[in-house]
Amino acid sequence: MNRRAVFIDRDGTLSEEVGYINHPSRFRLFPYAAAAIKHLNENGWLAIVTTNQAGVARGYFSEEMIANVHQGMTKDLESAGARLDAIYYCAHHPSVGEPPYRFDCDCRKPKPGLISRAARDFELDLSESWMVGDRYSDVELARNAGVKSAFVLSGYGRGEWEHQRGTWIHQPDLVAENLLSAVEVIVKRGAEINADRCPRPPGAAT
Repeated sequence: MNRRAVFIDRDGTLSEEVGYINHPSRFRLFPYAAAAIKHLNENGWLAIVTTNQAGVARGYFSEEMIANVHQGMTKDLESAGARLDAIYYCAHHPSVGEPPYRFDCDCRKPKPGLISRAARDFELDLSESWMVGDRYSDVELARNAGVKSAFVLSGYGRGEWEHQRGTWIHQPDLVAENLLSAVEVIVKRGAEINADRCPRPPGAAT
């Protein structure tokens, strides 16, 4: 049986939105981030980060710096009892920088390449998986990849929701205050789907 995953945008969803993170000291997880990831861990969902990091293509920082940020992020989450199953990022930009980073790739969100790669690596059931993010591009990514979308009001989310959603072609499947709120609803809905598929036999104890 294929597994389910929650794909999580990084900046503005898992961590504070402060612009390009060009040094590990600028990276700050939201206070509820570990609780959200831990809730997924405890309920059998994979927690996978998917993030655009075009600052590499723009020359703002290197991939080594991204690795350092993600190492610190992973360590901070693990110290709180939470585990990420994978991190996928796109360092490309279609029109800025120099090759190999100036490249019209299939992994820059909202294109589905990062999620497609994760689906192959982990044998995921994308029809039951989710993407959580604070930008409309995350909603587009979800639709392009065949997963459900949860839009959060942290980061850029509240501004986009209040001022731009009238222009959106697609609407999210879920709107939540933040990552933890979104994860709680996703896990609950997943449990309800499983219950419907495996009804208790007549007379079974509840």
